[in-house]
Amino acid sequence: MSDHRPLSDHRPLRVGMLTPSSNTCLEPVTYGLLRGAAGSVTAHFARVPVTRIGLDAGSDAQFDREPMLAAARQLADAKVDVLVWNGTSGSWLGVERDRELAAALTEATGIPATTSTLALLDACAAYGVRRLGLALPYTRDVGEAIVATYAKEGLECVLAEPFGEDDNEAFARIPAADVARQIEAAATDGAQAVAVVCTNVYGAFEAERLEQALDIPVFDSVTATLWRALDLSGAAPSRDRYGTLLRDGSLRAHIQSVLADVLEATGADRTTFRVDLPAHGLHVDLTAGEALREGVRSIRRDASLDQRRLNTVEWLEAERRPLVQPHFHAAPHPPQALMDVYGVQAQMLSPVVTGGALTGWISVHSMREREWTAADQWALSVATADLTARISRP
Repeated sequence: MSDHRPLSDHRPLRVGMLTPSSNTCLEPVTYGLLRGAAGSVTAHFARVPVTRIGLDAGSDAQFDREPMLAAARQLADAKVDVLVWNGTSGSWLGVERDRELAAALTEATGIPATTSTLALLDACAAYGVRRLGLALPYTRDVGEAIVATYAKEGLECVLAEPFGEDDNEAFARIPAADVARQIEAAATDGAQAVAVVCTNVYGAFEAERLEQALDIPVFDSVTATLWRALDLSGAAPSRDRYGTLLRDGSLRAHIQSVLADVLEATGADRTTFRVDLPAHGLHVDLTAGEALREGVRSIRRDASLDQRRLNTVEWLEAERRPLVQPHFHAAPHPPQALMDVYGVQAQMLSPVVTGGALTGWISVHSMREREWTAADQWALSVATADLTARISRP
């Protein structure tokens, strides 16, 4: 696991975690995920009272802000580099509540902060997930509240039958094999990923095997929390054996951020990045990332074309410079489907070259014919340099 922070004392990165008091899973799992990284990352825990999960006021009171702020201040004494609420309560109490909590933790300590729920949503954004399978230990009414909460964030959910537990300590006693079967049940009906929404359930060490069997990502809450904490702190996790998120998630999140910046800078309707990086499970026939204007159709999961045989891509291969097309009246012509199915009328393409090879390219699409200004082309060149540097890292 790499760490790019310039620390003068060369000490390990310290992750501070606010932990439900009855949780017996997240600490051993977190250290299991960090095995082999002891010299560069350490995790430190402070507990807050949480014993039962329900929708009544008494249960909700366990997640009041003041006990968490007190625990965060104690972790700040250890000079941790990032703080996380390692609990998923925002998934049923409301995501805005978690955003406010993260902001309050940072205001109180000066330390960047996030939560497990925010980490799961960040993982979905990094992978372009719009339909999410849910594997939960909770009672059905809590599960339905999570479905409603995630719907407000633009996620449709496939809810596998919850285990029906409300005792937080009991969640960790659910056998991992049963958790795995529930994940499989959630990976149906068009789910593009599955989330294990609870940090006291043993799903983390099942993710790699299940991803290979199901051919979709599995986002375990403990893993997602650690991933986002490391990413937020400036480390770039790239860790094998525990699923795609710890191995590839930071790269995918970075790609999404760059594409969103280009979309905003150019006023385009869609931006995409296609790249061949087999070690990260990426190939050019599916986009590695996509940013869209509201109402614009996604191209992200369309693998119907042999991308490297397209006229425009063959032009990039030969010319190794940006292709700027205010319209499609002259060669090289894009595929007809890009115009007829996805409504593109103008585009810019920029090659990403590493090791002398055309590794990938950024596409900037417009639903109308338009001139691409010098500022538009400059924004694309900045993005190209950024992604070239990012994928060139060892």
